[in-house]
Amino acid sequence: MRVEPYVLRVKPYALLLSALLLLLGLAPRAGAAENGEWAVYPASARPGSRPYFFLTADPGATVTDRITVTNRTNGPLTFRLYGADAYNTDRDGGFAVRTRQERQTGAGAWITPEKTRITVPPRSAVTVPYTLTVPADADPGDHPGALVALDERIGPATGGTVAVGVQRAVAARVYLRVTGPTVPALAVEDITLDQDLPLVPGTRDGSALVSYTLHNRGNVTLSPEVALRAEGLFGRTLLARGLTGVPAELLPRQKIRLTARWNGSPQFDRGDITLTATAKDVRETGTVSFLAVPWTALCALLAAGAATVLGLRLRRRGTARRDPRTDPVEEAPVPVGTH
Repeated sequence: MRVEPYVLRVKPYALLLSALLLLLGLAPRAGAAENGEWAVYPASARPGSRPYFFLTADPGATVTDRITVTNRTNGPLTFRLYGADAYNTDRDGGFAVRTRQERQTGAGAWITPEKTRITVPPRSAVTVPYTLTVPADADPGDHPGALVALDERIGPATGGTVAVGVQRAVAARVYLRVTGPTVPALAVEDITLDQDLPLVPGTRDGSALVSYTLHNRGNVTLSPEVALRAEGLFGRTLLARGLTGVPAELLPRQKIRLTARWNGSPQFDRGDITLTATAKDVRETGTVSFLAVPWTALCALLAAGAATVLGLRLRRRGTARRDPRTDPVEEAPVPVGTH
């Protein structure tokens, strides 16, 4: 698995920032992790035939294995080897690992390479043994991580007015399961709807952005699928489709915020949007109600109606004042005869 570069922003004599280390790719690929210059993979009789470490261990047990780093360039390369915890990125839910500067609490803390610094000759490979010691009180379930080979070179990059240095890394994933009860659990949380309706109904299509949080509340890695269903008044089906952009692997105790665009959403309607998330042995739903009304146009109609009613009342009042049948009658005096 290839890793996005460390980004080091450097002024003369001063180190300003070390950025996150991100592993690219949403799903495991059947090949060694590489970036074109070097590759990292579990040692085996056939190089690259075992792209990831799949390990099972009891609490308190120690597992031994070996990792191979291959240099595909014409010059020697020096690497730092370390174990890292894995997590899902906020950006897209991709598989990512912690940097060396971050605190490791899971598999990353339990991995100990026999050598933490190696130099690989050009067009050659070096294999390094490592141990993974599971604490006696480790929680059962999945503890994903990685073995990372970080290039010690700092390469140039652009960064505006501040000089930027880049360190690159490649990592092999470690899928560790600690024996014990496994509890798959998934939740769809915090569903919101942001509607974009035309000012004048019918002048263009409406759209809506559905946002939701997918939360793995269990202790095993899940491969979720999410379906969206929208119903209008009287239970009419407005939309029913599976959603894209859902991560192939949602790691234990991780949550990610995702969005889905609904083009052609109704401009006058009321109903519910239901998101159904499914994975192995898990099915959960979340619902949010919606009211589709072009409020600006509605307010304009109400204002126009109010103005019309007010005008009619004023006209009636003025007409009533001029109606002779309602004007007061001045009676002439009755003449009084004299004898």
